[in-house]
Amino acid sequence: MTQVLEFKLPDLGEGLTEAEIVRWLVEVGDVVAIDQPVVEVETAKAMVEVPCPYGGVVTARFGEEGTELPVGSPLLTVAVGETDGDGPRAGADTAKAARDEDSRGEGSGNVLVGYGTSQAPARRRRVRQGRPLSKASHAATPATPTHASGATHVSTASPSPGTSASSSPPGTPPASSPPVPSAADRTPAGSGEADGPVPVISPLVRRLARQNGLDLRRLTGSGPDGLILRADVEGALRAATAPGVSDGVQHGAATDRRDGTVSAAATTAASSAGAARERAGVTRVPLKGIRGAVADKLTRSRSEIPDATCWVDADATEFMRARTAMNASGGPKISVLALLARICTAALARFPELNASVDTAAREIVRHEAVHLGFAAQTDRGLVVPVVRDAHARDAEGLTAQFARLTEAARAGTLTPADLTGGTFTLNNYGVFGVDGSTPIINHPEAAMLGVGRIVPKPWVHEGELAVRQVVQLSLTFDHRVCDGGTAGGFLRYVADCVEQPAVLLRTL
Repeated sequence: MTQVLEFKLPDLGEGLTEAEIVRWLVEVGDVVAIDQPVVEVETAKAMVEVPCPYGGVVTARFGEEGTELPVGSPLLTVAVGETDGDGPRAGADTAKAARDEDSRGEGSGNVLVGYGTSQAPARRRRVRQGRPLSKASHAATPATPTHASGATHVSTASPSPGTSASSSPPGTPPASSPPVPSAADRTPAGSGEADGPVPVISPLVRRLARQNGLDLRRLTGSGPDGLILRADVEGALRAATAPGVSDGVQHGAATDRRDGTVSAAATTAASSAGAARERAGVTRVPLKGIRGAVADKLTRSRSEIPDATCWVDADATEFMRARTAMNASGGPKISVLALLARICTAALARFPELNASVDTAAREIVRHEAVHLGFAAQTDRGLVVPVVRDAHARDAEGLTAQFARLTEAARAGTLTPADLTGGTFTLNNYGVFGVDGSTPIINHPEAAMLGVGRIVPKPWVHEGELAVRQVVQLSLTFDHRVCDGGTAGGFLRYVADCVEQPAVLLRTL
């Protein structure tokens, strides 16, 4: 008898409640090892490879690529156990498999948040398995939901006599496909559908229909055994707004069958009409993932923070010469961003009011001793703000290394939630986009952001004469609750003085 363990989407930390499946790393029927990454998901903060805490054969996957799943929903099921010569045999019990407390030492030491084990796995992992099982013999059988807080649910698949994997000689196809869960099994109690169950597994599909007033009983699913998929719901919703199609989706949807269900032909026609209408001049882009997180944070910043902006032009000629001299002395190259960051940390030591946040509930200003410096990084997936921890304790060389590491991770999509949270001040170098100035929006819940424009040759009065100098515009957006304009102006002026005369920094080194 094979023991089937259900692996649910774990809590990825930092208050994240859902994630989108970007890419499956395993197929149904694949053999996976303990802690092997099985799926790549995108949260509102980063791309994350999720490792599976079980070793065995993948029997089912839940959710297609592009599907958004809430934390705690099933990701996949794995058949685990020892071999008895013919096929997998049940292994340790549920608690031991989840806690890695059995004598074999098979368990996951790879903890994100909310799953895994307390002990690290051995360096050499062993996965007991029988002969590879075909994908057909491991059709999806969703496990019964568990209500035990913090427990990992286990479903035991008990084949009936004469139908087990070991009852047929190798190479003999199964007499019949394994049972697909019934409609009643796929509909949790209290789902809100009256007059019988509805063949829906995904809670996201159910929520999408509920939010749009769509009666799922009137749909014919395109999945196995009539399973209703997200595409079916979206097609029915498009049918409601497409010209020439009944506008009664919320009151019955477009129908062409006597039983009142929406046929595939009607849904396809409605989808085509809806798509044509979208192409005619309207494109809708979902605010989700990183784009959605950025939208939420910027909206919150504008609605909660009474910000103000001040700016100044500075002669960066000596600043650029100092960097050239540093890089000519050998060793790792120092970046412009690292030198500006070093100036920021020195300025925050003089004006600690700006290295702060506001606790609105307590009506308190919270000043931070350490400077965790965020910097804006543009990637193919959108704008992210990685954070350099303890930037005040790093020199220009150390800051350069951290910026390079985090920038590479941002472009590769491998930043962790910890890399993107906890900042106390942000440095935004928008000069790389070829612009001179901006009015940055504060990265909530921080209190200030320094913006840096491009450094370009401009006419400048130097020592009483007109000359061509390297000029940069510096902008500071600050939370007016934490300080007044005098403090903000003093901070910005000190930064400008250090840019114009880098020797000013020697006082703080």
